[in-house]
Amino acid sequence: MIRSKNIILDRSYDYCRMIAKTQAKNFYYSFTVLPPDKRAAMCAIYAFMRYSDDISDEDRSDKKEMISRWRAALDKAFTGEYGDNLILPAFHDVVRKYSIPRRFFYEVIDGAEMDLYKTRYETFEELREYCYKVAAVVGLVCIHIWGFSGGEATYSLAETCGYAFQLTNILRDVREDAERGRIYLPLEDLRRFGLKEDDILNGSMDERFTDLIHFEVERTDKLYTEAYPLTEKIDFVSQSTFLIMYRIYHGLLDKIRQQKYDVFSDRASLSAGKKAGIVAKAWLDSRFKYNERLLKL
Repeated sequence: MIRSKNIILDRSYDYCRMIAKTQAKNFYYSFTVLPPDKRAAMCAIYAFMRYSDDISDEDRSDKKEMISRWRAALDKAFTGEYGDNLILPAFHDVVRKYSIPRRFFYEVIDGAEMDLYKTRYETFEELREYCYKVAAVVGLVCIHIWGFSGGEATYSLAETCGYAFQLTNILRDVREDAERGRIYLPLEDLRRFGLKEDDILNGSMDERFTDLIHFEVERTDKLYTEAYPLTEKIDFVSQSTFLIMYRIYHGLLDKIRQQKYDVFSDRASLSAGKKAGIVAKAWLDSRFKYNERLLKL
């Protein structure tokens, strides 16, 4: 029985690793510098998050039922019942091993469910609630795997970083979201710059839109600045991982600036070489800090 459980768990971790490697893109670069156990844990968590997010983007009519079934599967997973799902055994093992609060994962599913019925956000505070559920809680989960100090203050920094990452995603994906009939940019901000919903849905690129995206980029950049002190709150062995994520996502925001805020013509992205350079720099920086610590002993 024990051997059978181990086989199932190993297969689950292998499956989650495959999902992360083929789909995580920006995130997977950061996983590579983690110790093997934490890397495997991040892959399992990513696979859970990815599946939760994909449900709301599926082109099918039974998405509400899928969300309901996924929430029920999560309930059962926490009792050790996984059915034939290949993600849940490794996922549950990680939640137990790192003592991650279960409520975070229900909030992630709640965020995915919001996409089924909410396609507009009147205010930034409304949008913040959505960003909390789909991104800030991801940061809270990650710091449990990475290890951290500072208690609630560190929770706040992780949330802020999640907001910065998700707002970057929103800015990068304005065109793709508009094609799905979704507008995540706060409607109060559209009105501030004299824009209407149809201007976004139709891809109207003019000075008003440029000013709007410039405004949103600057607001997001301030969140990156506020979140940066999280670096020193994360256990040393995991700091490089955070810095890679941070620099890649902040790099995407810089790319939007370089494109003169035109998010309709070209989706902001970083080349594989640029990402590899970010990984190398983070690794070298961590080695330098490690050597410094040894000299002080």
